[in-house]
Amino acid sequence: MSQEVSGDRLDTIFQLQKGLSEMMKLDRYPKDAEGRVSALSTAIMHEAVELQRTTNWKWWKTPTKFNEDEAREELIDIWHFVVQASLELNLTPDDIVAEYKKKNEINRERQRNGY
Repeated sequence: MSQEVSGDRLDTIFQLQKGLSEMMKLDRYPKDAEGRVSALSTAIMHEAVELQRTTNWKWWKTPTKFNEDEAREELIDIWHFVVQASLELNLTPDDIVAEYKKKNEINRERQRNGY
């Protein structure tokens, strides 16, 4: 996939999230950027737990069939909050690609050095 195509898709996701946030009743949403990022971090953690609950992580419990559709829905919930946090931090899709590439290279270097 070319960077242009993936960038367009990320732009679309950001536009959709901006539109959704404009529809929301935000009277209880923190007024300052730090408070909003903190609230969104909490939401991301809780959604991650909901995603984890779709798996059979409890080794002491009889496993059930993995529901991939439910897992995807929980993952997309995380995406909503991650994109909103990105907007709160004034990150554009281009910024995200650049930051991702930087961190990806750091992680690759760590792996090459036995991290």
